[in-house]
Amino acid sequence: MKKGYLSQYFDGVAIKILSAVEADILTSNQHEFNGVKSLVNILGIPTGKAKYPAQFIYLTDYETDPIVEDGFLTWYDARERHVTRTEFRLYFPTNRVVQYANAGDILIIARKKDGNLLAIVAENGTTIASQIIWLFGITDIDHPGFSIREELETEQDRIEFASRVILENIGITVETTEDTFLDDMLSNFGLEFPTTKVFSDYSRTTIPDIRPLENSDIALLAYMEREEILFKTLEKHIIAERLSAGFDDDVDSFISFSLSVQNRRKSRAGLALENHLEFIFNDLSIKYSRTAVTENKSKPDFLFPGKKEYHDESFNPLNLTMLGVKSSCKDRWRQVLAEAERIDKKHLLTLEAAISTNQTDEMKFKELQLVVPKKIHESYTKDQQKWLLDLETFIDIVKTRQKNAGIE
Repeated sequence: MKKGYLSQYFDGVAIKILSAVEADILTSNQHEFNGVKSLVNILGIPTGKAKYPAQFIYLTDYETDPIVEDGFLTWYDARERHVTRTEFRLYFPTNRVVQYANAGDILIIARKKDGNLLAIVAENGTTIASQIIWLFGITDIDHPGFSIREELETEQDRIEFASRVILENIGITVETTEDTFLDDMLSNFGLEFPTTKVFSDYSRTTIPDIRPLENSDIALLAYMEREEILFKTLEKHIIAERLSAGFDDDVDSFISFSLSVQNRRKSRAGLALENHLEFIFNDLSIKYSRTAVTENKSKPDFLFPGKKEYHDESFNPLNLTMLGVKSSCKDRWRQVLAEAERIDKKHLLTLEAAISTNQTDEMKFKELQLVVPKKIHESYTKDQQKWLLDLETFIDIVKTRQKNAGIE
């Protein structure tokens, strides 16, 4: 087993698209998945009724948190005593997750390294469904049965920034800590987190050989990757120290501490992304304003060449550029549309992998251009890739407009 690959967390995965009949079965009282014969490849031939602890998860783009319910799956051969025939079945109890299932949804059965199972239903046409299919590298799912993957150590299965985010969405904690810089961080920051700006600046100093001038797309992902690893390393140490100190049965203090951990995690990624972009723009001598106020008190993340030019009615709007920044989009990308009214075609940079064609088609219709680091382009369909911009191309556009406006 190689570390840093999907095989570190899974022994095998099976994916299928639910038909109308199967969706009806899942929400009825029959409680068995159809077309499960190929699951022998990851569950083996059952002896009697093999009962697996299982976590059921329902995923959609329209809820902040997934629906999660613990239960079990029972794997057995209904014709076990027959000499020549087999009839494999996978039974599940009633739960909220399968009751949400509809025709066209993606169904995933994954066997984890501890032997337990994940049963995931991802809503049809959503970004999270596209991400699950990309994550596990299964494309031949247009047939009635399950598509199976047992070997999970190809280059596709390497766990990088984008795949790590998706794994965390399905409840898999990816090991990313690196103790090399722990003593240095403790010396600099103690047992308290510095501001996001300070931590972003620090994280870049640990990879001095990465320079935006050589390749801004590679630099941005390297900065984000390093900051995430360092953040989790320091966080793990701080949490361990706080837990060892105890809470003296003070439930409120424990809850407050838990909430502070969750809130820090939620807010950090977006701010870190803006911080590293700001560094890249500065390093490349690009003129901009960050969170400048425009109409209706909107504050676009980046305005090029800046606030002064934007509010100058004589400045050619064709030389203005707006960049919204969201580490993950979901439905929040529409917020960008209401910012910077002088700019008709807006840009949005994200690190989100495999955004659904439904979403990108709507973005195109709304004249919102998506900017995604080049490495993450491979998670999108070939047609989507023709439309996407990478960071290098976006920077070239800004530089050209800056030059056209006589700004050096």
